[in-house]
Amino acid sequence: MKYFLAKTEPGAYSIERLEQEQRTVWDGVTNPQALRAIRDMAPGDRVLIYHSGAAPGVVGLAKVAGTPVPDPKNAKSWVVELEFVRRLDPPTSLAEIKASGEFNDFALVRQGRLSTMAVPDAFVEWLRGRYPGAKL
Repeated sequence: MKYFLAKTEPGAYSIERLEQEQRTVWDGVTNPQALRAIRDMAPGDRVLIYHSGAAPGVVGLAKVAGTPVPDPKNAKSWVVELEFVRRLDPPTSLAEIKASGEFNDFALVRQGRLSTMAVPDAFVEWLRGRYPGAKL
């Protein structure tokens, strides 16, 4: 199982909305590097949901519920279906991630505008330490 991170503005699509709907098609991604991450997803992989904006941070967890497919609305894009798993409370802020000093090579820190990315195993282990008992 692999881990990915997907960013969203909470006003556009929030973790609360994903929890309410339980499933969504993750679309609207156009950056080639972010699209590679989506194409690399497989059913059962985990996706950290990250709210960007005023209080950036990791707010929840979803799982890949289907195989990525070309976006029927945009021939240059791909989409994937995600299923809600859990909220992460409290959220892990970008400031905390940066302050750890452990993830300076992680695309989340290096490429602030990248919307979807693979997550390093070390980051997953670090998060597990922050949420003991939360099955990540």
